[in-house]
Amino acid sequence: MIPVQRLNHAVLYVRDAERAAAFYQEAFGFEVVERIPGIAVFLRASGTDNHHDLGLFSVGAQAPGPERGRVGLYHLAWQVGSIQDLAAGRETLARLGALVGESDHGATKSLYGKDPDGNEFEIMWMVPRGQWGEHEHQAVTEPLDLDRELARWG
Repeated sequence: MIPVQRLNHAVLYVRDAERAAAFYQEAFGFEVVERIPGIAVFLRASGTDNHHDLGLFSVGAQAPGPERGRVGLYHLAWQVGSIQDLAAGRETLARLGALVGESDHGATKSLYGKDPDGNEFEIMWMVPRGQWGEHEHQAVTEPLDLDRELARWG
């Protein structure tokens, strides 16, 4: 058994690492840790202790995008600290034309977006553990009523 503590970072193949890095900087406020010109960009989220949270490797403008129903990564989930942060995330993703879905998973409230290469990601807020109730052992997907959740948790 490998005693994993948490996911430390993710690395994605993208058509153009600089273009993708600009998106993640604007959407999430990530800072560039290192650039390898024409090859890769490594980014760190604000407030993290990681060397980098996201690595982006260029594979060229003609590379095919991700395809639903194929083996591979479905999405990454970025956790925010409050329901207000999730609401602000919705505005940011909408402004960037990147918002593709919203779900209430019981224990978490989630937004879904896609980067310029079609890589899907989730922005999620976790309900306080003591409030999970029946959702402790369920994986539900319901429509997200963010205004209701803001009234309840904000």
